[in-house]
Amino acid sequence: MRRRRSADAIALCLLALFVLRGVLWGAPTPSRSDPSRLIQTPPAAVAISGRLLADVRRFPSGCSGLLEVDRVEARRVDGRTELELPECPAPLLQGWRVQATGVLRRPLPAAHPLLPGSAERLARQGSWSQLRVESIEVLQRPWTPLADLRRDVAQRLQQAVGPRRGGFLAALVLGSAQVQLPEDIRAAFRMAGLSHALAASGFHLSVLLGSVLMLARRWPPGLRLPLAATALLLFLCLAGAQPSVVRAVLMAAMALLTREAGHHSRPVGVLLLTLSGMLLLRPAWALSIGFQLSAAATAGLILTAPRLENAVQAWLPDRCQGLAAALSIPLAALLWTLPLQLLHFGAMPVYALVANLLVGPLLAPLTLLAMLSALLVLMGPTAVLPLLLWPIHQLAGLVITMASWISHWPGAQLLTGRPQMWVVAVLVLGLLPWLLGAGPCRRCWSLIPLATALLVHGLVQLGDGLVTVERFDRHWLLARHRGRAALVSTHGDARSCRMAKKLAAVHGHARLDWVLLLDPVATDVLACWQALAHRVEAPQQGQAPIAIGQVLRSDGLSVQRLQSRSGALMMRVGHQRWQLVPSPQALWALQQRQRSEPQDLITGTWLGFKPSAPQRRWLLKHGAGSRVVGL
Repeated sequence: MRRRRSADAIALCLLALFVLRGVLWGAPTPSRSDPSRLIQTPPAAVAISGRLLADVRRFPSGCSGLLEVDRVEARRVDGRTELELPECPAPLLQGWRVQATGVLRRPLPAAHPLLPGSAERLARQGSWSQLRVESIEVLQRPWTPLADLRRDVAQRLQQAVGPRRGGFLAALVLGSAQVQLPEDIRAAFRMAGLSHALAASGFHLSVLLGSVLMLARRWPPGLRLPLAATALLLFLCLAGAQPSVVRAVLMAAMALLTREAGHHSRPVGVLLLTLSGMLLLRPAWALSIGFQLSAAATAGLILTAPRLENAVQAWLPDRCQGLAAALSIPLAALLWTLPLQLLHFGAMPVYALVANLLVGPLLAPLTLLAMLSALLVLMGPTAVLPLLLWPIHQLAGLVITMASWISHWPGAQLLTGRPQMWVVAVLVLGLLPWLLGAGPCRRCWSLIPLATALLVHGLVQLGDGLVTVERFDRHWLLARHRGRAALVSTHGDARSCRMAKKLAAVHGHARLDWVLLLDPVATDVLACWQALAHRVEAPQQGQAPIAIGQVLRSDGLSVQRLQSRSGALMMRVGHQRWQLVPSPQALWALQQRQRSEPQDLITGTWLGFKPSAPQRRWLLKHGAGSRVVGL
């Protein structure tokens, strides 16, 4: 026993070193021959050729896809870039060699530290440039059997049972990374706490491998082992070499080999060895959210679920003992992944345990049926497929409906705001003694870091202040007071509303008190803004959103348009007083007023436009408060 504990401790220390190495030095960096080195100033059109790494995907604003570049003009390069197509041409598929002409530029960084940006997203994929495509030409269409197989499975399932349910069934087989699901389905499963059903992981592999081993349980080991290995290889090829998939396949392979050799595998040792090997070969995976969630959930199932099951069994009557496993498995995974959800998303699904109890029993048979459906659509006659798949079609619709129903329950998603990393680390320190079944003394002491983490994050969330964002000549101001918030936006279009929703969500605000739109043109997406706030003030028929002297107020938050400032506004955030200058004309009026009247005592000034150099100097010289935001 001591030897095992010593070996586990050494393996854990080794894994910690690999994680630290990946977090500090594992992030990919552009090579000397990367396309980003050839970005020109001023921008000029260039011709780029290379191979598509995935099918070009369609979005409301156009299409995009990742390109493995081999040449820029006549120069040999080695790297990746993202193609941005304003209009979607004929399908551009994975593996095709294309030549695109357009302007090469650097992707935009995040508009706010808590909001993901194009630069950060592409850097994780090994790309530091984007090409705004003006024209594109297909040079070669090589044979890509794996990509063709994935595409055929997804397309034929969608043709057989419809785009929504067929796409959902394809995601159960291939994973959502290989299938472009409707955003409402993704959001429903995320808010219900069922995201693991859409992401290819150990759950899907356990369904496949368990079914194969059950069918071959009477076969000799010489046949059973190759069959299981074929199932593992097929799953890896179809789902792709994602961190969660690689982790599941490696752990299953090691456990299977140990079992067939007549030995007993130790799940903890298998997990530590698998994760260490993955990070040794790919240090950047330590920064992958998929790797982190997969590793944490698996650790929860191994270390905490058995203890939880025993504890639940002691409380349940004899007739309900079967519920112990159904409760302990999702609860253990939820508890272990909770710090990561708070760190990366600032949210947690409130009804995740209930959703897994209601929908979980349907997911395993549906996943197996989806895999059988994939075989049917590839080999069966097209004319009878809708009839053969009708029961599966109905079961998929039931699961989607239940996930959507749960996601619309009151408070289905708790927005906590994204805490600082050190706060999450303190939270983990307080949770581990409870998750690992430590003694009462250690659990008692762990309440101190738990309370510290909750107190620090609570003080941040309940504090007063302003959060400002600027992007594409649009400006947003989020005013926060004691856990509530209001927002001012210079524009009222759909892009502005999407950014406002993201800004409110990452700071933990599901619903704002009010929104003030300063756009002189009435918005055509008022429904989007009304879903974000209890009250929306927007311009109508050429009139300003609030009249002179009118006050838009909620508890501790208010904004007022003043007569003497011609377009300028005064906002109160608790005891703070901010003057809002949304346009150059409002600043000019402010300058004229200060020549004749003394300035009121204010905390700071927010600018809703980009000031010129003289305007910047004037603001810094004269009393614009202790802070000027927007320079």
